[in-house]
Amino acid sequence: MFEYGKKQWIMHDWSDENCVKILKKCRTAVTSDGKAGKVIIIDMVVGNQSLDEKLVGIQYAFDIEMMVCISGKERNEEEWAKLFSDAGFSSYHINPILGTRALIQVYP
Repeated sequence: MFEYGKKQWIMHDWSDENCVKILKKCRTAVTSDGKAGKVIIIDMVVGNQSLDEKLVGIQYAFDIEMMVCISGKERNEEEWAKLFSDAGFSSYHINPILGTRALIQVYP
């Protein structure tokens, strides 16, 4: 069962290769049995022009932490788009409404 705060902000923990693997499994799940679902990701989209300067600084600090502590990183929109494409998704929508994080909807 999904618990708030447990797994909604996870993609930044992983390398691009591992993110593609995760996303491929998600794509399989949302398209199985003829379903037409979507994947929802809550994570940072670095470089969002609508954020104030302090929030952008926080994003870059998280990026450094991810690179130093684990094999992950914060991604900009182009990097997210490449992951989605590599995993077989056809489109996505990014809604930067959550402070330093965005609501990302990915469609098969």
